[in-house]
Formats: sequence, C-alpha cells, structure tokens
Amino acid sequence: MATDMPLTKEAILDAAEVVLRRFGPEKTTVVDVAKALRVSHGALYRHFASKASLREAVTERWLQQIADTLEAIAYQSGGPALERLRHWIDTLIISKRTYAANDPEMFTMYTAVTLESVEMISAHINRLIQQLAQIVEVGIAVGEVKPGSSESIAKAIFMATVRFHHPAHAYEWVNASVDEEFQSVWQLVLSGIKTKTESKDA
Repeated sequence: MATDMPLTKEAILDAAEVVLRRFGPEKTTVVDVAKALRVSHGALYRHFASKASLREAVTERWLQQIADTLEAIAYQSGGPALERLRHWIDTLIISKRTYAANDPEMFTMYTAVTLESVEMISAHINRLIQQLAQIVEVGIAVGEVKPGSSESIAKAIFMATVRFHHPAHAYEWVNASVDEEFQSVWQLVLSGIKTKTESKDA
C-alpha cells in the first residue's frame, strides 16, 4: 500500500462515491475506500470517524450540489419572478427524479441518510426555503406576488410541492399522472400567491 499522503475531503468523497456504487452502500467499508485511494484506513479515519459519517458527508455533498444549482436560479436577475419560481421548482423536481432513475442504489442511500440526519436535512431545507423567499420577495416588490411574509409564503410553497421532490415520495414519481397532479397543485399555489394583475398561466 502506498505511503499515506495528504488527502482532501473532495478526493475522499469522490472515491467513496465510486466504491459505494461498486459494492453498494450496505457492503462498502471505510477500508474499501482506503484501498481505492491507496492509503491506509487510518488516513481516512482522521477525516471521517466511521462509515456512517462518510456516508453522511457523501449525502451532504449531494444536497449541496442541488442547493448550489437552485441558488443560481434564485438569485438571477431579470424576467418575471413567477416564471423564475416555477423554474426553481421544476429544477428541484427534475434533479431528484434524475437521481432516482439513473442512480437508484445511491438514491436509496441518500434517502436513508437524510431521514437519519435531522440536523443536516433541516439545514438543507432552510437553505432552499431562503432561496424561495428571495424569489418571492422580488415578486412582491414588483407586484407579481401578493404582499406578505416572503419566508412564510416560501415555506407554504415548499410544503405544498413536497410530494414531488421529497425522496420519501420517490415511488410515486413514476406514476403517469404525476405531472398532471403537479400542475393542479401549482395552479392552486399560484391562485393563492399571485396578484390579480397576473395572468392565469403565469
């Protein structure tokens, strides 16, 4: 085995993802990841105390990537706020569906870890709600969205659409009617937040 070299967190997480996909989340060990990196398992334990903490870090990075993509949408300038709001929601839904369809074993691990790591998932949800609140605040300022607490409105939108993006509901995403059902929910959301001057299909 090669002499231990300084390791970056990103290098470890990259290797962990490869190994997790190869052996599966349940069978993968810290030793497997160390072998892939050609270092001793002790080198990894200096970064991650256990397999559970390594899995959590992989999941946290996954959530971070999703949040970063959505943040770029939330803080972009120009264009109607309600269109940006819909784009944000669509991007969140598509990203989750893509992972569920193309990387099912890892998606199952992500789902399990997010259910176990309450603090991590709470921080992630709070970040997403703040992004939604940013869009809503702009919408209020330009008269597209009814006046109110942008954060309260953002929380309501997030919860109203949770069935379409929370991993616990992934089994429902393959239903042929899911897009139609989302559209019904979206129209209900719009009817509650948009001003009367906004068109029906905003």
